[in-house]
Formats: sequence, structure tokens, C-alpha cells
Amino acid sequence: MMERSPKVLKGGIVAYSFPELLPVVIIFQYNPDAVSRSIQAGSGGGGGGRGDANRVNGPPQETLSMSVEIDAADQLEKPSENALTVDNGLHPAIAALEQLLYPAYPAVIANEALALAGSAFILGEQAPLAFLIWGEKRVLPIQVDSLSITEEAFDQRLNPIRAKVDLSMKVLTYRDLDITNPGYWVYLASFTQKEVMATLNTLAGPTGLQGPL
Repeated sequence: MMERSPKVLKGGIVAYSFPELLPVVIIFQYNPDAVSRSIQAGSGGGGGGRGDANRVNGPPQETLSMSVEIDAADQLEKPSENALTVDNGLHPAIAALEQLLYPAYPAVIANEALALAGSAFILGEQAPLAFLIWGEKRVLPIQVDSLSITEEAFDQRLNPIRAKVDLSMKVLTYRDLDITNPGYWVYLASFTQKEVMATLNTLAGPTGLQGPL
């Protein structure tokens, strides 16, 4: 029998720790049921004179929050095919999410070595450049502000096998990123996409977004 249900795209996060070119790819096992978005307008451009009421200082600041659920049950049902999960539970998946907040390990070790040698030169320690991929029309450069992890079940060796992760993310804009940063151009592409969607709403006429009649 042919499968008639539509295939659902999986959301996820792709992160780069430069100069490494191999990304960390985190695909959501289950797409979150809800994504909360908070958009705050940029502050006024100063002056406070007549005609400045609608002046803004750059793009709005957008934050996203979602809850991601991960479960090892399916893998543990076939232990011979999932030795990694049997040995480690969800530790690898949780560690990949946690790494989104950590600076690159080589930079940390290099700085520790420089400090022990008495050097005043310290390398910049930066968290990975991350992109939230939520469908083909929403790819955004993000900075993960916080993670709240609830480990809900464990195996016999106390490896977590079911967990819920609450993520809070800030969307990085062209004001946050250098023009040489790939995230700069990804943001501008998303900005263009938003312009296109707003135009489509206008073209939709009466079937578009409406207030009460």
C-alpha cells in the first residue's frame, strides 16, 4: 500500500565553529508543537524632535523559544542496530545542544596554555555560529541564550533516555554580524523573504489578514 500521508519536514539547528568547516547538525526528532516569537522594535534614533516618532535604530530584536523532546525508545527497541544509543543514551544529543553555548574547545585550550606561559595575548572565544532551520522559508542566524534541560527517564546505567529541552534563542541581525560573516547574508535573505511574504499578503486581497468587520 502506498503511503498517502504527506512527508513532514524536520526542523533543526546547524552550527559552525570556525575555522572548522564541518558543521554540527541537530535534527529535531519531533518537531516542537509550538514556537513562541517575541519581536521588539529598535529604539528611536535620538533627537526626539517632531517627526521622529517612527524613527527606529536598526531592525527589531526577535527572540524565539521552543520545547524540543528527544526519546531513545525507538533506538532501544533495536539494540543491535543502535549500539551508540545503548551505550550512551541521549548524552550525545544533549551534549550537541549544550555545545551551542560553549566556545570552541581548541580556543579554550590554547588560551589556557597562553595564560600558563604568562602571555598577555588571549584568543577570542566565541560560541558557534548557529542557524535555525524551520522550513525552507525560515532560515535564521541565531544565538542560543539559554537551555533548560529536564531529563525524564534513565536506563540501568543512569544514561538519560528521555528528555525535554527548552530553548531560548536570539535572532542575529545585520547589526550583530560582520559583513564577512555568512550569517549576515543569511539574515538579509530572510529579510528579503519577509518582504516577499508581506507582498503576497497584499496580493491576496480580501482573503488575507483582516480585522473584524
